[in-house]
Amino acid sequence: MTRTIHYGLIGCGMMGQEHLHNIALLDGTRVSAIFEPDGEMAQAAQAIAPEATMVASVQDLLAVEDLDCLVIASPNHLHVDQIDQIARTRPLPLLVEKPLFTDPGDAARLEVLQHSYHQPIWVAMEYRYMPPIAALISEVQATGGVKMLSIREHRFPFLEKVGDWNRFNRNTGGTFVEKCCHFFDLMRLILQSDPVRVTASGGQAVNHLDESYAGEVPDILDHGYVIVEFASGARAMLELCMFAEGSRYQEEISVIGPEAKIEALVPGPGRFWPDHLGEPPVPQVIVSPRDQKGPVVKDIPVDPTLLAAGDHNGSTFYQHQGFLAMLRGEKPQPDVTLQDGLWAVRMGLAAQQSIETGETVRLGAPAR
Repeated sequence: MTRTIHYGLIGCGMMGQEHLHNIALLDGTRVSAIFEPDGEMAQAAQAIAPEATMVASVQDLLAVEDLDCLVIASPNHLHVDQIDQIARTRPLPLLVEKPLFTDPGDAARLEVLQHSYHQPIWVAMEYRYMPPIAALISEVQATGGVKMLSIREHRFPFLEKVGDWNRFNRNTGGTFVEKCCHFFDLMRLILQSDPVRVTASGGQAVNHLDESYAGEVPDILDHGYVIVEFASGARAMLELCMFAEGSRYQEEISVIGPEAKIEALVPGPGRFWPDHLGEPPVPQVIVSPRDQKGPVVKDIPVDPTLLAAGDHNGSTFYQHQGFLAMLRGEKPQPDVTLQDGLWAVRMGLAAQQSIETGETVRLGAPAR
C-alpha cells in the first residue's frame, strides 16, 4: 500500500486554497497542518481541509511531527525569510509559489542557500502545466527551431488580497515580477537559452489610481511591453494589459521558426466568463506550417473537475502531480529548480528597471 504523504501549508489565501483543492484530488495525500494568520482565510482553509491542524506560526508548523513536505503560498515578500527559517529549523522538500523573491538583495541569499539546502525546492510556475501551453511545448520541434516567441496577456486587474499587499511594488517586486515571472520562465523553457538583454516600456494608466491605503496610492504597473534577447540569438516579447478582461482569450502565445508557427490560446478563469455568453471558450493550439499552408486547429479541453479546483486551467493539479511523484522517488528532481526561479525574477526585475530608467538592462549568468 502506498504511504500517505503529509503536507504543511504556509499561507492559505486565494492561491493557498487552490493548492488545498488540488492536493485533495491526489490519491495518498493529506494536509496535516496549516499556518494562515488571517482569520477569514484560515476559516476558509479549514473548511477545505478539515483534517488539518491550524497553527499560529511557521515555527509551530515546523514542530508538527507528521510532515513530509511544505507548500509556501504566503505573500511574495515573505518567501525568502520563511525559506531561511525552514532551512535553519527543519529542511523539508518545498513547493514555493512564484515569485521566489522580490528584493534584488535576496538573490545572493538564495544562491548560497541552494548549496546548503539538501532537500528539493520546486518553484511553482503553474503556466508550464496548462494543457494548451504544454501542448504547444510538445509541438515546438515542428517550428524547425524557435527564432521568435511572443506572449500576450490581456486580463483583469490585480484581485484584492489580504492586507492589500499586492498593491505596492515593495511587496510584489513590481508587476513584471509578481504577475509575469512565469512568462519569463516559459521563455527560457521554450527557447532553452538564457537571456542577455531586456528592454521594456510600461506604466500605470488605469488601475488602482482611485484607491488609497493608509494615505498611499498603489504604485503597481498595469500595462507594458518587454523585449528579451537570448544567448541563442532568439528573441521574445511579452505584451501585458491588465484592463482587458473583455478578451475572449486571456493568453495568446506564439512560437515561430523557419518551418512553422505554433500558437496556444488560453482562456481566463471560467468563473469570470459572463453567463450570457454561454460556455467559456475552449483552449486551442494552432499549428501553421509554411509549406502545405493551412492552419491545423486543435481543441485542448480541460477536465471540468480540474477547472473547478482553481483558476489556472488545471495546471495546479498537474504541477502537484509532478511534485508528488518527486516526493515518492518517481521523479529525480524538481521540474522548476531554484535556478529557474532566480532567473524568472531577475528577468522581471530587469523589466521593471528598464521601465524606470528607459534603458536596456544586460543580464549575466547568476552565481551557481
